[in-house]
Amino acid sequence: MSSRGGKKKTTKTSRSTKAGVIFPVGRMLRYIKRGLPKYRIGVGAPVYLAAVLEYLTAEILELAGNAARDNKKGRVTPRHILLAIANDEELNQLLKGVTIAAGGVLPNIHPELLAKKRGTKGKLETPVSPAPEKKPKTVKKTIAKKLGGKKAGRKTKRGEVSKSASADSTTEGSLADSFTVLSTKSLFLGQKLNLIHSEVSNLAGFDVDGVINPTNAELELKDDLGSALEKKGGKEFTEALQEMKKKNGPLEVAGALLTGGFGLPAKYVIHCNSPGWGSDKCEELLEKTVKNCLALADEKKLKSVAFPSIGSGKNGFPKQTAAQLILKAISSYFVATMSSTIKTVYFVLFDSESIGIYVQEMAKLETS
Repeated sequence: MSSRGGKKKTTKTSRSTKAGVIFPVGRMLRYIKRGLPKYRIGVGAPVYLAAVLEYLTAEILELAGNAARDNKKGRVTPRHILLAIANDEELNQLLKGVTIAAGGVLPNIHPELLAKKRGTKGKLETPVSPAPEKKPKTVKKTIAKKLGGKKAGRKTKRGEVSKSASADSTTEGSLADSFTVLSTKSLFLGQKLNLIHSEVSNLAGFDVDGVINPTNAELELKDDLGSALEKKGGKEFTEALQEMKKKNGPLEVAGALLTGGFGLPAKYVIHCNSPGWGSDKCEELLEKTVKNCLALADEKKLKSVAFPSIGSGKNGFPKQTAAQLILKAISSYFVATMSSTIKTVYFVLFDSESIGIYVQEMAKLETS
């Protein structure tokens, strides 16, 4: 038979190519049929399974690559995959029963052992893990009694904290001992971003140079953080805020004002009016809000500031979007302001969803 009358040879197009995925659709169908022999398998089932597995693999590889980069490694190992899954709340819940070969184990050091390693007798009494609101108060009292008086207790405590601070800390006056840093990210100019798990109202008890207080145009102290600041700051703090309001009028959107800490452990409180989600240029204004807060902190030559998740509360910003905008604003501010006095930025978060988002977004920041 001549070649003219013969059938043309055609190359078969795989199911994966037709579906637009990399993972093998045909193999997925074979596995599903083997596992569920009594059921009729639809045409779309293996395609969907292949697409989901491909997405999960890409997500894990990206997070594992970030973990390898943070540990200054050029190759992804099973250890980095384990850390990537553990730091992501959804992946951790999905793969909690999976054992990763050669991945090692997650560090779980007992708080008392960690305190003993750090040294002083006063440190042994303080819990390292996040504690309820009442525990830090009892710790302060016991230290103050031993040292004789509140003033002596406070001075000595700050000295101990600065001496026994970890190598990651760049601030002279660190946070109270009852808070634990969950994640740390170093920026290319040396500034450090620290993620802390705690009630937002506990910001009023943070021993840092500046605390950020999201408020409204009328500078009202109505939410949990505002009430805690009003209670601990005392009459002088409230009066200073009222005087500031009379002097400057309503606070514009993205604006920021600074008042003294008075009765608070923090030296200053920076009040900001962030935009609401859905308003005109809300994303741009949220970045401007963060930069204005940092600029005020630089004017007073503060070395450490503590942020809540601005915008993601009553103002309605999606948590992921708010985290991306805030971290972007902080990173770009430090790039533009080469001589910033701020060395440490703390993010104080309570819910696990926000913590997972900030861990993920902090890992994406460029370090060089």
